[in-house]
Amino acid sequence: MSGPLVVLVGPMGVGKSTVGELLAARLGTTYRDTDADIVAAAGKPIAEIFYDEGEEHFRALERRAVAAAVAGHPGVLSLGGGAVLDGATRELLAGRPVVYLSMDVDEAVRRVGLNTARPLLAVNPRRQWRELMDARRHLYEEVARTVVATDEHTPEEVAQAIVDALELPEGAAAPGVESTGMTQQGPTRIQVAGSAGSDPYEVLVGHRLLGELPQLIGDRARRVAVLHPEALAETGEAVRQDLADQGYEAIAIQLPNAEEAKTAEVAAYCWKALGQTGFTRTDVVVGIGGGATTDVAGFVAATWLRGVRWIAIPTTVLGMVDAAVGGKTGINTAEGKNLVGAFHPPAGVLCDLAALESLPVHDYVSGLAEVIKCGFIADPVILDLIEADPEAARTLAGPHTAELIERSIRVKAEVVSSDLKESGLREILNYGHTLGHAIEKNERYKWRHGAAVSIGMVFAAELGRLAGRLDDATADRHRTVLESVGLPLTYRGDQWPKLLENMKVDKKSRGDLLRFIVLDGIGKPTVLEGPDPAVLLAAYGEVSA
Repeated sequence: MSGPLVVLVGPMGVGKSTVGELLAARLGTTYRDTDADIVAAAGKPIAEIFYDEGEEHFRALERRAVAAAVAGHPGVLSLGGGAVLDGATRELLAGRPVVYLSMDVDEAVRRVGLNTARPLLAVNPRRQWRELMDARRHLYEEVARTVVATDEHTPEEVAQAIVDALELPEGAAAPGVESTGMTQQGPTRIQVAGSAGSDPYEVLVGHRLLGELPQLIGDRARRVAVLHPEALAETGEAVRQDLADQGYEAIAIQLPNAEEAKTAEVAAYCWKALGQTGFTRTDVVVGIGGGATTDVAGFVAATWLRGVRWIAIPTTVLGMVDAAVGGKTGINTAEGKNLVGAFHPPAGVLCDLAALESLPVHDYVSGLAEVIKCGFIADPVILDLIEADPEAARTLAGPHTAELIERSIRVKAEVVSSDLKESGLREILNYGHTLGHAIEKNERYKWRHGAAVSIGMVFAAELGRLAGRLDDATADRHRTVLESVGLPLTYRGDQWPKLLENMKVDKKSRGDLLRFIVLDGIGKPTVLEGPDPAVLLAAYGEVSA
């Protein structure tokens, strides 16, 4: 019987993707995930399919995806958690090398507690998990040739157990399949060096990272405050409960969504909660959410008792590649963005890629502006990867998603390791931000940050070109790359006087001297001080709608 070498089934969060990629590398073959096939075909995350069209529509898509993959994929294949609910799918799997990966309820909640994208696992994860498993366990067992328990086992150990159980030949590719050379060694760990009296820390990128949280919190802490936006109330409560179950006095503090959280009033509300809880210098703040949430969490941690430890768990692309790394914390005022803040690096950052599954496409694309910025100022491979397949770059299911995020984090990590407090090199991270922040203020922070920065980068490119610093091809490449992923290139032409006033209070200004980061070429950022007003106006004319 032709078809996959191995088919992995099991509940959400059991680790089918991690084990599947590792197993494929060990067998010298390729890996395929039907959930990723569905996301690519539908052009949106599974959570949005459930919300927009309902579960019945999703199951129909899943049935077709499984049939196509079983017929056409000769390597390692993993199916979504609910695929076995379909009778036709179960018939299709009969007699095939199917492995059921199992885990118990406590392990399940630990692994999927961060992921609000799971459309069937919501308010009470433990109860709903048991209900799901009661309905599905016998179906997993029905289709499986063997069962492999994953509790307290590493992905490498699980992969080896599958090889042993099915007596698979390691290193031999399936017929017609070239070896991929892929390896999966758990989360990627990116080091951020300590500077200016701060301690070094790690940024972890991968899946199922909630288990790393207690180790980061440490034994000295008794109390943990979990700060989360209203939109992630269920996630915040799941993490709080998980920490409480492990013996911490854990509280959850709900913040307004997005930039509305970044006010003095919200910070004061958090200080009051910490005071009423008896927070001491050995206790820990955890910020879960987008860049605005981690900005506030870090600022509250920096200012409470003159500084307590905090941990960032960003759930957006923007948060992962920018806001949560580097220790810049802050809030907005009526006069401008991030004018009140502190440099207070986190004790660690957990970038769980599964959290991006629930991110609306516009928010996902907005975060790509910061990724593209890193490409222009330091790592042109980022630009090459996006240009190779712009549509794939717009989704979590794209083949280069993890690499794009990791490369962007490495750019920022290298810069902030050398210059924590923006005394020199760190200014380059503000490429596109001077005008971008002015646009955000002009829009009363209702615009997505990445959209404003995208326009700011086009403006900076035109400014560099007009100043004789940047060649035409590189300036034009800004427009091509940004537009290819759906980011805006223009803003209202009549707003220039307001924007100019806004830029004068930008943090990079020195007295009345405006300063802009421009490029001498890709990977060659520099500072342009006090450009001629006529040149500024001409550059803005190039982005005026």
